[in-house]
Amino acid sequence: MKPLSEQGELPETPDLQGAFPRLSEDQIDTLAAHGERRMTRPDEVLFGEGERCDEFFVILSGKAATVQGFGQDARIIRVHGPGRFLGELGLLQGQPAFSSAVVVEPGEVLAVPVEWLRTVVERDPTLGDVIIRACLIRRSLLIGLGAGFRIIGSCYSPDTKRLREFAARNRLPHRWIDPERDKQAETLLRRFGIRPEDTPVVIWKGEQLLRNPSNAELARMIGLPATDAAQGSCDLLVVGAGPAGLAAAVYSASEGLTTIVVDAVATGGQAGTSPRIENYLGFPSGISGAELAERAVIQAGKFGARTTVPVTATALSCPDSHYVLTLDDGTQLTAPTVVIATGARYRKLAVRRLDLFEGSCVYYAATQVEAAQCRLDPVAVVGGGNSAGQAAVFLAETVPKVYLLSRSELTKSMSRYLIDNVERHPRIEVLEHHEVRELLGDTTLDGIVVEHNVTGARRNLDARAMFVFIGAEPGTAWLTGTLELDGHGFVRTGFDVDVSANPGAWANAERRPLTLESSQPGVFAVGDVRSGSIKRVASAVGEGAMAIRLVHEHLEQSGDRTPINR
Repeated sequence: MKPLSEQGELPETPDLQGAFPRLSEDQIDTLAAHGERRMTRPDEVLFGEGERCDEFFVILSGKAATVQGFGQDARIIRVHGPGRFLGELGLLQGQPAFSSAVVVEPGEVLAVPVEWLRTVVERDPTLGDVIIRACLIRRSLLIGLGAGFRIIGSCYSPDTKRLREFAARNRLPHRWIDPERDKQAETLLRRFGIRPEDTPVVIWKGEQLLRNPSNAELARMIGLPATDAAQGSCDLLVVGAGPAGLAAAVYSASEGLTTIVVDAVATGGQAGTSPRIENYLGFPSGISGAELAERAVIQAGKFGARTTVPVTATALSCPDSHYVLTLDDGTQLTAPTVVIATGARYRKLAVRRLDLFEGSCVYYAATQVEAAQCRLDPVAVVGGGNSAGQAAVFLAETVPKVYLLSRSELTKSMSRYLIDNVERHPRIEVLEHHEVRELLGDTTLDGIVVEHNVTGARRNLDARAMFVFIGAEPGTAWLTGTLELDGHGFVRTGFDVDVSANPGAWANAERRPLTLESSQPGVFAVGDVRSGSIKRVASAVGEGAMAIRLVHEHLEQSGDRTPINR
């Protein structure tokens, strides 16, 4: 293949919604105060795919291209000229690059240490917002392009479904290749000597290969942060990285508490799968759940909180004055206080053969990945709450038809603004008092049979994919016998706690449980996992922030930490 610098004049990629902004001279001067100017050579690699980059590059003269598969089947993704900068979300989160940056026209760049960049983002809100917003949009664009690692596996394989879901939930750029539908798969499998029946496999940087990896193995291969037992002692452990857990992490770390956050799947929780949250304070035009989560992770990291996925909490014990959290990889973390923010898991429809279509035609999230897969087909969205309404509106922008099925009137569980958006969208048909009774098709979904739960009338819907949003169940099985749970498995807190069931602990504390405190002193529950909580993103964030005020109160009373100024 001809070197990129010899492929003729490469036009600069137009800016898309702020993804490729051009910095002003004043902004460049701000960065230059702690950067280094360097001359560039043709075809110089500024950072490579799969490498962690410790520097933030601003192009002063010449051009650089973002390239996928550099050195093999190179594909130019973007071209940037003077005033633009390189990199995307992974740069701010310490992840490896999902593409390479290569000089296509020699000139000069400004190289700024990433650590200093984070300080700039904190101190200069205007410049920081330009950089963060661009990085967030670029991550979305990379996902849409199918850049990053490759997952090769059948759409009927449960492990393929698992890997794809993990990648989608963590917003990791990747491309799924189905051996039964994509001819490229055969070439790749032959290169690595793999039989189709031995899939799924993951290929990274065109050379590293994992055979049916666990989610944790995939995370480690692409460089997501791992738990470190040597640094496992802290002031606060946060279990769960949804809006409540991330809010707790931001407020805890910003107020001087050493904080560790762990999650079994991904940051963002269920909210992270929401295509658009339109009633969250401060975002009049709405914000996607993914962007909200990513901004929160960056914010928590800025204050020093450490976040690790995917690791599952398996036990919580209190052998002495500190709690011990045991993870599925055997690591044990200790802290005097714990915030439980494990949220809830998706409920499934009680319909025959559901598992046959899960992951390939039945989904529990509506993200860019699922929307791209369904863009030519009619779909059904099942549920009557805000999550279902948001998904229906989002999908209707790309698919020809959306059936929104609710077992009762939308007014009982959906916000008025969403109902208005749903009802005026020309591609959404609302079917109230309808429930799914049967899934049609052998290996792919050919349609669904629905029934009116008042009249009993049935009809067939031509839906080739189904999105299910019918609530969730709390992720508290690992806490049974440790914390007091209500009849549905949610954590009891505050006045709902029966202190007589654990009299010794509360006698030593010399008080009753605080508002969000569980049956164990110093263990708090926030968000969807808490009994009696309001299932809204804003409420979860509020509880996460409030919990930190109560954490300080507990620490001061127990003598575990000197009070800080608030």
